[in-house]
Amino acid sequence: MSAQWIENEVAPLPKELKIERETHKLEKRLCRNVGQAIIDYNMIEEGDRVMVCMSGGKDSYGMLDILMKMKDRAPIDFTLVAVNLDQKQPGFPDHILPEYLSKLGIEFHIETQDTYSIVKKNIPEGKTMCSLCSRLRRGILYRVARELKCNKLALGHHRDDMLQTFFLNMFFGGKLKGMPPKLTSDNGEFIVIRPMAYVVEKDLIRWAEHRQFPIIPCTLCGSQENLQRKQIGNLLREWDKKFPGRLETMFTALQNVAPSHLMDAKLHDFKNLKATGVPDENGDLAFDEEELPAASALPGGLQVVQL
Repeated sequence: MSAQWIENEVAPLPKELKIERETHKLEKRLCRNVGQAIIDYNMIEEGDRVMVCMSGGKDSYGMLDILMKMKDRAPIDFTLVAVNLDQKQPGFPDHILPEYLSKLGIEFHIETQDTYSIVKKNIPEGKTMCSLCSRLRRGILYRVARELKCNKLALGHHRDDMLQTFFLNMFFGGKLKGMPPKLTSDNGEFIVIRPMAYVVEKDLIRWAEHRQFPIIPCTLCGSQENLQRKQIGNLLREWDKKFPGRLETMFTALQNVAPSHLMDAKLHDFKNLKATGVPDENGDLAFDEEELPAASALPGGLQVVQL
C-alpha cells in the first residue's frame, strides 16, 4: 500500500465573514488616508473648530463619518460642526440631513438661502451653472463660519476630484493649476482643508453603500451631462481601467513639481539665469538617456519611435 500526501483543503470563508473583513480593511484604509493627509498638511490643530460642509452627497457624508472616527482617536482636541446650505432646489428633501445629523448627535446648522432662483435667473438655459452657484455658496458659507465661530472649513473633495481639476485647468483653462489640500479662503479669514485628498473615489462609493448614507442628488447641476468635468472624469476612469496605477502616478506628480523644468517665469527666474560653474542637481538633464515607457503603457495606443 503506497502512502500519499494529502493537502489539507482550506475551507473558503463564508460570504458574510468575507464582506465583513473587506469592510474592515476599507475602513482602516479610509482612516489611514485621511489621517495621513491631516498630518502631512497640518490640517487640524489643537482647539480648531471645523465646519464640515455637507451637501448630501456620498463625499460629504463619508468625510463627516471619517472625521468623527478620527476625532475619537485623535491626540488633540477639536470640534466638528456639520453645516448644510439648503439652496431651495425644487423637490429638495430638506428633512433628510437634519434627521440624519440629529441621530449622530453632532452639532449642526442648516442654512436656508434661495440661491437656486438666482442661478436660474442669471444663467441662460443649457449653460453651466457651477461657477455662479459656487461663488454664491462660498460667500454664504464664509458668513456662516464666522457666525458659528469656526476657523476652518472642511470640503469633501477626494483624490479623483483633484486630478480632474488639474486636467480641466490644463485642457480648458491653459494653466497648470490643481485643487490644493489646504489654502486660505478668498477673504483671508479662514483655512480651507480637504481631508480626503488621499482618498480614492471608488473607496468612498463602497463606504457609502456599506453605511447606507441617505444620498441627496443635486438636481441643479447634476443633470448637466455635458459638463467638461464629466468628460475628464470619464477619461480618467477609462485610463484607470486600461492602465492600473496610472492615476496614482499622476497624483504623485502633483506633489513632485520641478518649476525650473517648466516655463513659468514667475516661479523660476529664467531671465537672470547664469552659469555658475557649480554642479546643479536640478540642472539640464535634457540630454540624459531616460527609460521610455513601453508602448502598451502609453495612452491611446501611442507608440515610441526611436530615431
